[in-house]
Amino acid sequence: MQAQSLPMLSHSHSNFLSLNRCRISSLSSPLAFPQSLFSNRNCSSSALNSASVQFNSIKMTSVHSSLSNGHGDQVVSLGLENYDLDRFTDVGNQLADAAGDVIRQYFRKSFDILDKEDLSPVTIADQAAEEAMVKIIQDNFPSHAIFGEEKGWRCEEDFADFVWVLDPIDGTKSFITGKPLFGTLISLLHKGKTIIGIVDQPVLRERWIGISGRRTTLNGQEISTRKCSQLSKAYMYTTSPHLFSGDAEVAFARVRCKVKVPLYGCDCYAYALLASGFVDLVIESGLKPYDFLSLIPVIEGAGGVITDWEGNHLYWEASAKAPVPSFNVLAAGDKGVHQEALETLQWH
Repeated sequence: MQAQSLPMLSHSHSNFLSLNRCRISSLSSPLAFPQSLFSNRNCSSSALNSASVQFNSIKMTSVHSSLSNGHGDQVVSLGLENYDLDRFTDVGNQLADAAGDVIRQYFRKSFDILDKEDLSPVTIADQAAEEAMVKIIQDNFPSHAIFGEEKGWRCEEDFADFVWVLDPIDGTKSFITGKPLFGTLISLLHKGKTIIGIVDQPVLRERWIGISGRRTTLNGQEISTRKCSQLSKAYMYTTSPHLFSGDAEVAFARVRCKVKVPLYGCDCYAYALLASGFVDLVIESGLKPYDFLSLIPVIEGAGGVITDWEGNHLYWEASAKAPVPSFNVLAAGDKGVHQEALETLQWH
């Protein structure tokens, strides 16, 4: 199995737009967005409207970078125009830029660490990064809802067609111990389906972008997972073997004993490495929706597979009163290895 080279480019959001990016002209008239971007529901505390989005006229190129990658993926009809996706992706890049600016200020610095109710750590960097992203969403899309790891649901309505799901620092334990293998996770749901996913590593300045129906990119370059003929040849990651318990621990052990090399650490960064073709398998237990929703288009757009331990698609429809359940997640770069791992897990 050959690992492909990892492109390292500059990290301004303008460099991370999809290959079918929009071009902004210097015309004075504001962009008239389709009604799908602005519903009657107002989820911002301020009475913003579409005119508040201060962008000039945009010329869009047509989308041809579909999933013709040999993995059998099909372009999914979303009922959205290409310029919707490009506009959403542009704002998603702004979110990652803003969160990264905050996070780099605190990385390997002294600050207070608090414990949440579940005893997981949280820092001022987590909270400030989420607030920076929330402001940008509310300024650009006041009708969109937001669900953040730190503050939960933000919307005056109980439901919204578009929901941004944010995890400002996935891998807070890595962050507070100075290890740059955490990431900012940003996803946009449309009627429950993840249409855009971003994994951003602000210290290493790497950004993976997945858009439903398009190829995944890393720093603007298309990437793909690698082939792996069987589970016994797979390199497998999980954040920690100590995060499994009960039957899940037994099931994980069955897979761990069959892979070529079990590896630990990385949190969301392991999934990004899988999308880039450096890792074959990632198995985790007890993930929340904000931990994995952004990973779905990133992995699928690179030719990989990501499901629960029974092979079901990962799905969570966010709302004000929706429970936030835990999921067991299995991701693989090769569909054959994914199926073999499912059979080994025996999770029924």
